[in-house]
Amino acid sequence: MQDDATRADELSADSLWTTQGGGASPVVGTAIHDGHAVRPDLLDRMRISEDGRLREEDPFTGTMIRDLQNRIVFHRSRFEIDLNRARDGAVYLRPEQAWGIEVWREQPSPAMVAESLAIHDAYYAMLETYLREIEERHGRFVVLDIHSYNHRRAGPDKDPTDPEAAPDINIGTHSMDRERWAPVVDAFLDVARNFDFPGRRLDVRENVAFEGRGEQTRFIHERFAENGCALAVEFKKVFMDEWTGMPDPRAIAALRALVKASVPALERALREVS
Repeated sequence: MQDDATRADELSADSLWTTQGGGASPVVGTAIHDGHAVRPDLLDRMRISEDGRLREEDPFTGTMIRDLQNRIVFHRSRFEIDLNRARDGAVYLRPEQAWGIEVWREQPSPAMVAESLAIHDAYYAMLETYLREIEERHGRFVVLDIHSYNHRRAGPDKDPTDPEAAPDINIGTHSMDRERWAPVVDAFLDVARNFDFPGRRLDVRENVAFEGRGEQTRFIHERFAENGCALAVEFKKVFMDEWTGMPDPRAIAALRALVKASVPALERALREVS
C-alpha cells in the first residue's frame, strides 16, 4: 500500500537500497525501515504474516523524505535485517527481540543469518562513504533519520496509547552532544511545532516515546563527532491505520511537506553551531 514508485523499487530491483546524493544542501534524509521485501529463503521459514510485518515496518517514510536532495531508502524488511540495531541483534531470532512476535516457523540457518549480517555491514560501509562525501562538500551536515511508531498496539478496537506517552512526533537525541547541537535540534522542534498539520498543531516532544538509541544515529555521532548531527524522528502512525495498512494520503503529504519545510531552518542552524 505504499505509493507506486516505492513499491516498484522494492519488487523490481535486486538492489538493497536507493540513494540520491550530490545535492546542494547539507541535509540528508534516511528511511531505513521503509522496506517490506524479504528474500525468498527467509520468507519460506517465517511464521509472521505479511500484514504482521507491515504493522511493524515504517511504510511511507520513504515518501516523506522524497523532496530532500540527499536521501537513502532501504528496501528490505526489518524482519530480514534491522539496520537500526547493533550488529549482534540485527536479526530477530527470539520473540523478545521483536515485540514478542514469533517471527520464525523454522529458524534461519547460520549461513542465512550471515547473509543478512553481510547486508548490515555493507549498509554501514556505504553510509560512511556517502556521509564522507557530504562532509567534504558541506562540512557539517544533518541527518533526519525518519521512522514511525504504532500507538494502537492493544488492537484496532482498543484505546490507543495515552497521548502523554505518545507524541505525534518524537525527536530522539540520546547519542548526540545535545548542548553543541542545540541550534539544530531546536530548529527542527520549532518548525514541527508550528507546522499546520491538516487543521491543527502537532504534539512534538523530545525523548518521550523513544530516546534515539538506534544504531544509525549512534554510528553517525561516533564516526562524525565533529560534523554530523543525526535526529531520530519518529512519526506516530497518525498518517495510516496501523492495523489495516490503509494510508491517509493527506496526512502523508503533510508530513512530507513538514520535512521539506525544515530544510532552510536546519541549514541556518548548522551555521550557528560552534
